[in-house]
Amino acid sequence: MAAQSIDIPLKTKMPAFELPDAFGRMHRSADLVGKAGILVAFTCNHCPYAVAVWPRLVKLASFAKKSGINVVAINPNIHPDYPDDDPKVMKEKVEDWKIEFPYLVDESQKIAAAYRAQCTPDLYLFNKDGELVYHGRFDDNWKDESRVTKEELKEAVVNLVENKPIAGRQFQSIGCSIKWRVYPYD
Repeated sequence: MAAQSIDIPLKTKMPAFELPDAFGRMHRSADLVGKAGILVAFTCNHCPYAVAVWPRLVKLASFAKKSGINVVAINPNIHPDYPDDDPKVMKEKVEDWKIEFPYLVDESQKIAAAYRAQCTPDLYLFNKDGELVYHGRFDDNWKDESRVTKEELKEAVVNLVENKPIAGRQFQSIGCSIKWRVYPYD
């Protein structure tokens, strides 16, 4: 089922986390922030929206890292009904998709809930002080990269690094709803 990200006030502080990757290595949010900031992407392996954006995320991560912004992906869909999102499959995807940044397992779904993530992908760009500066879609055509006319997330990354204003109007991300085992927002 399709869902959209929700409005979260800019300057919201980044919730801290400590999560393992699919290989069992632990990662702390405080250690992942680059000199200019961090992009946190809630995503997964099975959702068509997320799968369409993965190659773009991998490319953007390489660009962002050179600019001092690190990227981390977090999979909140560790759910028995979605075996394609199992950590074993995540290991395969790290290799297949050439993911060079941490792809973390949020088995408890507590981190996704702390961020108020709703869909995959749900994208959060924080500055070096951990303040939210962008929470929106990757670009203006999730389905077909060749039809993209506006790369909003990349523009936000560039503006953050260049200390320029980031677009005030941020369009919601759309994707598959997170597969909650217990819905945390009641």
